[in-house]
Amino acid sequence: MSAILSADDLNDFISPGVACIKPVETLPLQKPEEPHNPYEVTTEDKLPAQDHAPAQISLTDCLACSGCVTSAEAVLVSLQSHSEVLNTLDAQPFTPIQHGEIQEETGNGVNEGRIFIASVSPQVRASIAATYGISELKAGWMIDQLLGGPLGLASGGSHGSGFTWIVDTNAMREACLVLGADEVATSTSSSFSDVPPESTSAPKKPILTSACPGWICYAEKTHPHVLPHLSRLKSPQALTGTLLKTVLSQQLHIRPDQIWHLAVMPCFDKKLEASREEFTDVYWRPSSPQEPTPPVRDVDCVITARELLMLADTRGISFPSLPQVPISTPPFPDPILDTFLFPQRESHLNPRQRRRRNQEPAAGPSGGYLHHVLQTQLAKSPGGKLHTIRGRNADVVEYTITRPLAYRNRSPHISNTQQHLGDLSQKIEGEIEEDEEETIFRAARYYGFRNIQNLVRKLRPPRTRRLPGAATTIKHAPNNNNKNKSSNTAKTMNVTAAGNIIEYSYIEVMACPGGCTNGGGQIKVDDMGLGERQGTGEGSMNQKQWLEKVDEAYYSMSPSDTDTDIDEAGGDGDGDVDMQDDGECKEEGNEGGEMVNGIDIMNVREVLRHWSESTGIEMGRLCFTTFREVRSDVGKGANGEKDRVVELAGRIGGGW
Repeated sequence: MSAILSADDLNDFISPGVACIKPVETLPLQKPEEPHNPYEVTTEDKLPAQDHAPAQISLTDCLACSGCVTSAEAVLVSLQSHSEVLNTLDAQPFTPIQHGEIQEETGNGVNEGRIFIASVSPQVRASIAATYGISELKAGWMIDQLLGGPLGLASGGSHGSGFTWIVDTNAMREACLVLGADEVATSTSSSFSDVPPESTSAPKKPILTSACPGWICYAEKTHPHVLPHLSRLKSPQALTGTLLKTVLSQQLHIRPDQIWHLAVMPCFDKKLEASREEFTDVYWRPSSPQEPTPPVRDVDCVITARELLMLADTRGISFPSLPQVPISTPPFPDPILDTFLFPQRESHLNPRQRRRRNQEPAAGPSGGYLHHVLQTQLAKSPGGKLHTIRGRNADVVEYTITRPLAYRNRSPHISNTQQHLGDLSQKIEGEIEEDEEETIFRAARYYGFRNIQNLVRKLRPPRTRRLPGAATTIKHAPNNNNKNKSSNTAKTMNVTAAGNIIEYSYIEVMACPGGCTNGGGQIKVDDMGLGERQGTGEGSMNQKQWLEKVDEAYYSMSPSDTDTDIDEAGGDGDGDVDMQDDGECKEEGNEGGEMVNGIDIMNVREVLRHWSESTGIEMGRLCFTTFREVRSDVGKGANGEKDRVVELAGRIGGGW
């Protein structure tokens, strides 16, 4: 679905499953015709021509209807495109920021101008890096130069407007990983399992990731039975938009609609996510007795990697010629959030450096949600071992964490010597066997709609028996293999993968095969002659080889590469945080922090707490969202379903 949501190449025949009624509902009423003799006979060439007004469909209309899940989702996807970015920059002047405050003496006027801010995903930087044969860090610098540099968008246009801040979404991705692991810990706790699902807003096991909007659209419209399993956590794009709008509007004392947020993402479906009603200021803005204002989106516009290059071409900018050096940006108004969003400042003279570490290959190219959950579970389970079993294809993988029974009552805070003595006494008394293991956590990864269809099919509720004397429901066979020998672990995991999928605690679901680096908005091998220009000696490069090259760029953000690039850019490479390849992180003044997967868990929680307290908005309204079943309203009115359909058809000259 993601690969065809571009207005530039949208030439396929739209064939929705149910007739789309939105164009019919938006048609104006026809003017009454002049009176004529109903018995008069005429020919077709003498009939008056009828010029109907064009139908108007918005992305919000598509999200409110389950008539189709194909390219009709984005009939007017051009509402969020590179043209919209340029039109917005040229329509209103920008509001300059200096020392974290608005400068009013420029004459632009605070009430007239806007603050332009952008957020860029690491998958987009990887696509740009693979295209031009540079590192991911330098690709990020080139994007910064285009959006906020003097040689970029600010060099043209009516007002010379550019983007004041360009935020790396890796910052809020870390917040999503920490909150996601907490959500899993809550749902898998023994106390929570006794609570009825309807009495809490937390998701049911297995928890399904909700960061992929293509998957969410599919689930809401076609498989509402999986909605209770969806994670309530916002995606990094949505969370970044909420953070920017809430903090800047309060710190700078401006309205949210004076902040224009552009997101550069790898997927066209992110445009649909930005159009959701749940991601507007209505859900976090304090209620006011004043006259209600129209909702303001947390993310105003979304473009992709390909549209980013089109943005430069339309403005007459040669993207490959942009300087591969960082730009200087003003400090963020909130010092704590400034350090979190822009973690590296070489000195007061040198600009910020993007030094936030990307995920390792084991985490996958989609943000590493499942990887972080697994690492969190391993950190809490001394003696735990991670087992990986590949499914029927590379996009289906099962993960199981096991540990010896000797470690069942072991606390992560007990020393190895004390625990060894306790384990030895248990073995002497014959309570446990040395090689006996237990399974403590199961998870999986499902990428691509073909695999997702198999997943949702397994999550369907049990069928009800209606025959006399039959059992009430058809239940899954119980699994009594909690205590397994290590030699039988792989066999047990294969049985679980094919059987009861409810035994999973967490499943990472993404619509695109191969993950987010293969998003529909990414630069493809056929674009710009990449297959011929960067082909191997055996011939041109195919899409699979190209995706491997993008993945290599995505995982290439190592400290050595960073230091080399910074030295070439004129920096000294001496940052505040020293990121290590092995997942450890050493930060000055924070040696005792809780580190999981290279993320300072306590620091992230402190930043989130500060965000909530400084804005006066509770954490649930800032970081979490809801999902709902989307039903088609075609012919399903409360009264007169057929009459309503006939009336709608008659308004366009049709009917039966």
